[in-house]
Amino acid sequence: MAEIMKGESVLVMGDATKAFGGLLAVKDFSLSLPKGSLQGLIGPNGAGKTTAFNLITGIIPLTSGTVEFKGERIDGLEPFEVTRLGIARTFQNIRLFSNLTVLDNVRIAYHAHSGYTLTDSLLRTKRYDQKERELTEKALDFLAIFKLEDIAGEVAKNLPYGQQRRVEIARALACDPSLLLLDEPAAGMNPREIQELMELIHFIKDRFDLTILLIEHQMRVVMGICEYLTVMDFGEVIARGTPKEIQNNEMVIEAYLGKGAGKSAAS
Repeated sequence: MAEIMKGESVLVMGDATKAFGGLLAVKDFSLSLPKGSLQGLIGPNGAGKTTAFNLITGIIPLTSGTVEFKGERIDGLEPFEVTRLGIARTFQNIRLFSNLTVLDNVRIAYHAHSGYTLTDSLLRTKRYDQKERELTEKALDFLAIFKLEDIAGEVAKNLPYGQQRRVEIARALACDPSLLLLDEPAAGMNPREIQELMELIHFIKDRFDLTILLIEHQMRVVMGICEYLTVMDFGEVIARGTPKEIQNNEMVIEAYLGKGAGKSAAS
């Protein structure tokens, strides 16, 4: 199995373990993401992939092990603290504010840097009005980058699935992250939407100088855009390598198709 290299890595997880009672959801999980890389985390359902994301983002605490971001320990931080440091994520099930407009969904991400106080907000001061206008202009400019400006006033729940996913990614990037975690972004998409998603991921990686880690079951996406893959099964890493190497790995084939499938595929 490939060695974990720290070097210029943005994120390093070392022997990360998460136990829920007697169940080890993630065991001795290690991962290194070099700056500017686009990597995939794959494995069968229940392999522990989303749990790994939750450990990175502080949604659940580690049982043991470490998580480092840009050389600093972040395990033990709250999710909002992790976000402020520069890690953003999307979720397997879209988590937009469904009854708000596209514009308001993105504006929300900017409010941590709004520049006005609670008192300004309650009294609707001049400073509040000015900063709100600035936030709206900034959000509209951002939506234009994603070609969403024409639907800025649409309610999120009324959008097609592919556009909802695009809005969710836009909102995550409005937090100005350097690391983006995408949890099954192609889930529920049709072939045309999947192709558009692949193009979008390449675009945002270059446009925003991002490091990206994605969980995905769509092999078209994984093999089409990822530079390197980590494969999990039953909470542990069973393989690492390029998409081509993983495609021909017997342990990976058996994890997906069952015992003996790897030898059958190789013969």
